[in-house]
Amino acid sequence: MRGRIAILFSVVAFGLAAPLLAQTDEEVEAHKLVLDLTGAFSNDGFKLRDGHWTGTIKPQERALIAVNLYAGNQYWFSAAANTKAKKISVDVYDETGKPMVVETFNEGGRASAGFSPTTSGQYFVSLGLLEGEATAFCLVYSYK
Repeated sequence: MRGRIAILFSVVAFGLAAPLLAQTDEEVEAHKLVLDLTGAFSNDGFKLRDGHWTGTIKPQERALIAVNLYAGNQYWFSAAANTKAKKISVDVYDETGKPMVVETFNEGGRASAGFSPTTSGQYFVSLGLLEGEATAFCLVYSYK
């Protein structure tokens, strides 16, 4: 009986520890860069949403993230990658895949897209690596 409890405890402890794995140095760097970028939006009254998305992006590929947005709010989606990324882009699509008209900011490995939906619902934020080498990215969004 004690052997079963010890095994069960080991499995549960590993299961709890797995989501707490540390981010890579590239992901940490990308997170720092995107937070530097979003500081400008907080000066304009935008609140940074808790959480962020990280991953690896390759040239000419896109990372797609689903978000639920509310009509009447304003949003800025911001992404950053390290110096391996020479140019990235952020785009927003509705649930049918139609591109939304957005305000844009692009400065090499950092980019943002501003958007105010007229309809509440699910939207998709697309991050693309247009130029550069495969690298880690971080995406966050602000709202007001």
